[in-house]
Amino acid sequence: MGRFRRDRLSDGYEEIVVKVNRCCKVVKGGKRFSFSALVVVGNRKGQIGWGYGKAKEVPFAVDKGIQEARKNQITVPIVKGTIPHETRQKHSATTVLLRPACAGTGVKAGSSARAVIELSGVHNVLTKVYGSTNPINVVKATIKCLENLKSIQDVEGIRGVKLRKKDDKKTPVTAGETK
Repeated sequence: MGRFRRDRLSDGYEEIVVKVNRCCKVVKGGKRFSFSALVVVGNRKGQIGWGYGKAKEVPFAVDKGIQEARKNQITVPIVKGTIPHETRQKHSATTVLLRPACAGTGVKAGSSARAVIELSGVHNVLTKVYGSTNPINVVKATIKCLENLKSIQDVEGIRGVKLRKKDDKKTPVTAGETK
C-alpha cells in the first residue's frame, strides 16, 4: 500500500503512514482480517516520533499508530537544513547511514527513511540502508540515527571546552589554545 499523508492543522504535526500490513486468520466461518499500520509523526521543526498500531480496520490501526507516535517524540538538532555530523545505527538486520549534505541536495533516501527525515525538518541529507529493507527496521534505525545526533552546544557541554571562538563562528578552537 502506498503512503499517504494527513495534516492536523491544530498543532502543526503531520502524519505519514509508511506501511499498512494485512493479516488473515482462517476460522471456522471464513477468514478474519486484521491490520497493522506503521506511522511517522513530525512537525518539520525538529520533533519526530513513530508508532505501530494494530486493529480490525485500517483507520483504527492508523489512529492507534498516531497516538503511539505522539507519545514517543524525540528532538533532532538541525544545522543549516542538514544534520550536524555523519551517523550510522543498526537495528536488527538493518543498518542506516546518514550523511550531511550541502544546500540544494535534497533528501536522498528510500520511502521509509524519507518519511522520517522529511517530517523531522531536515532538507539536505544523504542516506544508505544496508541489510534488510523491512520498513519497521528502517524507521527504527533512522530514528536511532537522529536520536544520537549531537549539536555543537551538546558536545561543548560534554567535553567542557569551547569548540569555537567567540569572535569567529567558523574556525574551531583546538583544546590547547587559549585567548
